[in-house]
Amino acid sequence: MKQLTILLAEDVNMVRGALVALLNLEPDLTVVADVDNGDDILPRALEHRPDVAVIDIDLPGIDGLTAAAQLHERLPSCRTLILTSLGRPGTLRRALTAHVSGFLLKDAPPAKLADAVRNVAAGLRVIDPQLAVAAWDCRDNPLSQRELEVLRLAARGADAVEIAARLYLSPGTVRNYLTTIVTKLSARNRVDAIRIAENAGWIP
Repeated sequence: MKQLTILLAEDVNMVRGALVALLNLEPDLTVVADVDNGDDILPRALEHRPDVAVIDIDLPGIDGLTAAAQLHERLPSCRTLILTSLGRPGTLRRALTAHVSGFLLKDAPPAKLADAVRNVAAGLRVIDPQLAVAAWDCRDNPLSQRELEVLRLAARGADAVEIAARLYLSPGTVRNYLTTIVTKLSARNRVDAIRIAENAGWIP
């Protein structure tokens, strides 16, 4: 039986401890490193060179998908399995773009997680079936990269003047972008546009 090594990234201490314990119960799986911050994933992975990184999508520091993209570039031998409680179809599309090997909802049974780790390590792609169907039905993102940048900052509470300063635009241009975004998403207002984009997984 081939032994597989795992790096686990999860910011909730109790959840991380439970996942480490569950995975270590499997005779062929060993967690060699666990972290609670996205910024620590790549350095620890380069140190331990695990077969699989199991990564929560929402982490302090860089998010799980950004870390997965870094791993693909710097340590391609390490497969990535994303865990999330957010079953947003657009998020799955972002995960595939980041070269993630697997995408699993956190409420999956423990045995399913262990099997997913094994399958990902074997070079297979593992995707939650319900999420895959939802992603298939999800409409394409109509927003440009600049519009996404503007909306992402707006979602974090920045007003037009702050967004303009961050993106080196005029406040009037930012307001025009926000109006265009609301129109493209058929939203009622800026808050509704943010909700639509977040639910679709277009902005983290």
